Amino acid sequence: MLIAIIILSIISIPLFLAMLYIGVKVKTVFSTYDKQGASCGLTGSDVARKILDANGLTDVKIAGCKGMLTDHYNPLKRTVYLSQSTINSASIAAISVAAHEVGHAIQHANGYLPIKIRSAIAPIVSITSKLVFPLIIIGIILEQLAMALPEFNFSYEFYVAALACYGFYCLFAFVTLPCEYNASSRAKDQLIELSLITQDEERIVSRVLGKAAQTYLLSFLYATVRFLRILLILLSNRNRRSRR
Repeated sequence: MLIAIIILSIISIPLFLAMLYIGVKVKTVFSTYDKQGASCGLTGSDVARKILDANGLTDVKIAGCKGMLTDHYNPLKRTVYLSQSTINSASIAAISVAAHEVGHAIQHANGYLPIKIRSAIAPIVSITSKLVFPLIIIGIILEQLAMALPEFNFSYEFYVAALACYGFYCLFAFVTLPCEYNASSRAKDQLIELSLITQDEERIVSRVLGKAAQTYLLSFLYATVRFLRILLILLSNRNRRSRR
């Protein structure tokens, strides 16, 4: 079990570095194609509205949000939020991102199962993700306290609770993968069907959306490796406790 823990620890290092690299690469790719105007001449907001209306989603609103690449779709408010770098930009990068977020709105309207699951567990994850660190801290404190007072050795239970909370995040990261890849596929199809991009621009759209999707894949892989590593450490500690 120790060897498995060491292997997972080693694997997590290049995954973490890859996450950092892709994060920078996404911004670089977006910045590169944000300087290239789309042939349709429409802004991110215009393209989002055009795709929404073409799919009968005339009741879905479009609103702005602060930041760069903070674009998202809120199913509860039925609103596509476009960032300052997207909403009024007529670049190929901007319309790609806008179309992607509309892809989520189409998923929601069509009852796409992964996004229904993600929407259902999102409120849980928003709570459990905040509990992971406090539970670990409490576990460490109780572990130290148990050295003087063995009867107060409840650290293992708190570590398990922290792992369970982190498990919800891993599940969320897992169901996010098909949501993001499918939204990108829908975005590209819509841009082509509505003649909003040329054949040459199809390659650019694929690159912009492809890089963004890689961030979700790496996040899931990194979270899974960390989850397995913590799980093995807990199992190892339990085995040591049972032998005492």
